Formats: sequence, structure tokens, C-alpha cells
Amino acid sequence: MGKLTVRALRVVLAAVFVGTVFVQASMVWALATDPEDGSLPLTPLRLITILGMVSGQVTLVGVWRLVTMVRRGTVFSHAAFRYVDAVIGAIVVAALLWFAVTALNAPGQRDDPGVTVIMGGIGLGILGVALIALIVLVLRMLLAQAVARDVEATRMRAELDEVI
Repeated sequence: MGKLTVRALRVVLAAVFVGTVFVQASMVWALATDPEDGSLPLTPLRLITILGMVSGQVTLVGVWRLVTMVRRGTVFSHAAFRYVDAVIGAIVVAALLWFAVTALNAPGQRDDPGVTVIMGGIGLGILGVALIALIVLVLRMLLAQAVARDVEATRMRAELDEVI
């Protein structure tokens, strides 16, 4: 990865992170100052939004750390697994949170169930991302094999150096 690519990616990741913090702060402010009017369960929706932003932030931090590891040439190590696992978990949590939002919103959409269907479709799209997360899990297993082979090659190189 080139320096310009890494910098551009980090700028985007930082901007998205700042945006999620802004949304979280707005939701906390709304929880503290804006009472519910009874039309929608606003408190659970606001809490789900805050948790959704946390899952996004976990993903952003995981990607940031993986990019750093790629740049340093240390991505083929056991330390990369924790970040890959965190990204996969955050995507699955985001999908589950979206389905919770859909379930909370569905009773208010009895006259127009199309909104619930669209929201369900978006949830399936997020699960599609979760499917991509499963593909990333396969890539994680490939990473595990690469790390194991790299460790083995290092050991064999050390043995060969002793022989020579």
C-alpha cells in the first residue's frame, strides 16, 4: 500500500469516526432533553442508534489497525486476528440492531407496511454485508495458514542457518 493510499483511507476513516461521534452525542443530548411524544418508542431507537454507532466505530478502528499492520508489513501475525474478529462481530451486531429498529418501527406502519418491507430489505442487505463478513472469516483462516507457514519458514530458516 502506498503512502498516499494509506493517508487517504485514514482521512476517510477519521471523518466517518468523527461523524459517528457527532451522531452519538446528538442521541445522548436527545435522550436527556427531548421527551417522547408517544408516536414512536424514541428511547429504544436512540439507544439502538448509539449502539449502532459503536459497532461502526469498532469497525473503523479495526480497519485502521489492519491498514497500519499492512503498511508496516506485520499483518501476517496473530495480532491481526483480533482486529479481523472485531470487524466481523461489529458487522453482525449492526445487522441485528437494524432488525431491532425494524421490529420497533413495524407496529406504527400498519397502514403502510411497505416501509417495514423496505426496512427488512435493508436488514437483508446488512446481512449481505454479514455474508461478506463470513467471506472475511474465510480470509481470516487463510491468514492463519499464512501465519503458520511464515512461522514454520522462520523456524526452518533458523535451523538452516545453524547447519551452515
